[in-house]
Amino acid sequence: MPSLQPVRGTHDLLPEEMRRYRRVVETARAVAERYGYLEMATPIFEFSEVFQRTLGDTSDIVTKEMYSFTDRGGEQLTLRPEGTAGVARALISQGLLQHLPLKYFYHGPMFRAERPAKGRYRQFHQTGVELLGIAQPQGDAEIITLGAAILRELKVLDRTVLELNTLGDGESREAYRTVLVKYLSGYKDRLSKESLERLERNPLRILDSKDEGDQAIVANAPVYTDYLNPASREFFAAVRRDLDAVGIAYEINPRLVRGLDYYGHTCFEFTAQELGAQKTVMAGGRYDGLVETMGGPPTPGVGWASGIERVAMMLRETLPEPRPIAVVPIGEPAGVAALTLTEDLRSSGFTIDLGFSGNIKKRMARADKIKAVAAVIIGDDELAKGVATLRDLHSGTQEQVPLAQLQDRLAAYRR
Repeated sequence: MPSLQPVRGTHDLLPEEMRRYRRVVETARAVAERYGYLEMATPIFEFSEVFQRTLGDTSDIVTKEMYSFTDRGGEQLTLRPEGTAGVARALISQGLLQHLPLKYFYHGPMFRAERPAKGRYRQFHQTGVELLGIAQPQGDAEIITLGAAILRELKVLDRTVLELNTLGDGESREAYRTVLVKYLSGYKDRLSKESLERLERNPLRILDSKDEGDQAIVANAPVYTDYLNPASREFFAAVRRDLDAVGIAYEINPRLVRGLDYYGHTCFEFTAQELGAQKTVMAGGRYDGLVETMGGPPTPGVGWASGIERVAMMLRETLPEPRPIAVVPIGEPAGVAALTLTEDLRSSGFTIDLGFSGNIKKRMARADKIKAVAAVIIGDDELAKGVATLRDLHSGTQEQVPLAQLQDRLAAYRR
């Protein structure tokens, strides 16, 4: 029988990596709360229609990457490949539309059957924010500012580039679509099979093609921003003005697009060259047509998602490893007393590791291994005197402390 391994494209979050993961999530949550975003969570699987409607049946995610299955009741279900669709579904199914505007923060696992690579997994994790019910460009600027604030707090913002573009409104999008189809139609004999299929149904998706031949054609395609109407130009100018006002630097990337029809106006990505091919650490945009696509009323929305693993790879500082106080009993009577003492100390907020077995040498070796800051030693002599021996594991000094005074003496070692 072969040795058991994690499924390809998944990974275990062991304590050291988990501390990096937690730092990303806890920082994102804390900053989002300062901006008024409340934490929520949706199920990790939904009816498949939720994603088929929102991601489009021509997208790579739907056609190649979704983990879908039929449950025992015959329902078609899908592990969520992204978070926004579930939030929009909750907005409709939970009757939240009457409470707009709403600000949400979320985090958790997502699932895509992609080819694994550095920074890309089949089960990966994201943080995300959604601002629902705000149609003004100030909403776009706020969620970008929030994303920058999180990256700044994590001390990685200065190693990223904010790439910014606009898709304009529906009128601008249709004007560009017409021009793009005309241009691409002249290369039908050179486009990939997938791009040919998308040419009539969703030509903007060709701009995202990973095929090298398609990319060479797209490089000389008409630029989206050349076909914006005045209202769209004004909207984009307002977003840039607000970003300039708060000192957030950006680069205009006219090739940055979103292929689905419910996207419009602002789209953006924070990228980091140090991550290589998988360089996007945060991406988002405005999706005013999403809720309507799902059967709800027209509802403006804008948001982003950020890959936790990718941001964690950039961290130079992480949460400190906990350094407990080791309680070391010697002898059976001391074992019972140590258990009671340990629970009292933990109830008072101390981080305590209790040695379970072995002589004092082995138990002290474990204290060193877990990087304990101090050891509280209790044996027959200590019990008879009503004291504990407190050893500082950094200096090696030790003293006997009355049990009644132990908590006060241990305060210096509190985490």
